Amino acid sequence: QPCTPVNTNATFSCPKHPASVSGTWTIDPKGRFGNQMGQYATLLALAQLNGRQAFIQPSMHAVLAPVFRITLPVLAPEVDRHAPWQELELHDWMLEEYAHVKEPWVKLTGFPCSWTFFHHLRDGLRFPRTGDRPSTFVGVHVRRGDYLQVMPLHWKGVVGDRAYLQQAMDWFRARHKAPIFVVTSNGMEWCRENIDTSRGDVIFAGDGQEGAPHKDFALLTQCNHTIMTIGTFGFWAAYLAGGDTVYLANFTLPDSSFLKIFKPEAAFLPEWVGINADLSPLQGKAES
Repeated sequence: QPCTPVNTNATFSCPKHPASVSGTWTIDPKGRFGNQMGQYATLLALAQLNGRQAFIQPSMHAVLAPVFRITLPVLAPEVDRHAPWQELELHDWMLEEYAHVKEPWVKLTGFPCSWTFFHHLRDGLRFPRTGDRPSTFVGVHVRRGDYLQVMPLHWKGVVGDRAYLQQAMDWFRARHKAPIFVVTSNGMEWCRENIDTSRGDVIFAGDGQEGAPHKDFALLTQCNHTIMTIGTFGFWAAYLAGGDTVYLANFTLPDSSFLKIFKPEAAFLPEWVGINADLSPLQGKAES
């Protein structure tokens, strides 16, 4: 296994292969937890592919170390300041040219979080589970927070609504015996008001605060299956949990500039199940 996940008994790194050529690669860490997981995994995969040693920035280590035992070395600030970096801005999908980068000192930039970069490492990235479960647990991640403004105002898009979550949960109820839904969100009050709990199969987990995502993330990865809405946090929870995944599909208008930087086929695994978003709130605004 080229990479191993991390809890108390595992690591999130690749074994050291002798690099065919000298050189140092790093990535400019931006965004929050899910973004930096994508950046870490992409750096890991591309540096290995090009025979280079990967280093992470101290700020990335600070974000990921509470969840993963990081063993990629941390780049010293003085090296970062004086190294002859060549910046390589990445698309959010793998290109053939990324496997043939000649420069020895590369600083990757962007927000890569596509399975097309690192899918060959997936088995090693997963958290090990402990024992058999008598029940089927479906992790539900409901992304709200800043997306409530960013999606409609900047990207001509929507977030997962009440109807989508009902459809997604019903999809699992139809295919699995007595599933239990474990809901995490950065908008837990909305979830409590809008998710139907009348069947007694819904559990609201965590305190819904954005500042401490680690417990929510660890919980989601231990579930058997996943319902995600949008965002990299939900992607990583689903990707590492395995099992069935239902996601919100077609969540922007066709003329959204978001589609220039986002390819659904590179973001969602082919076996995942998409449920189309209700775009009528946006279309109503466009008509008015």
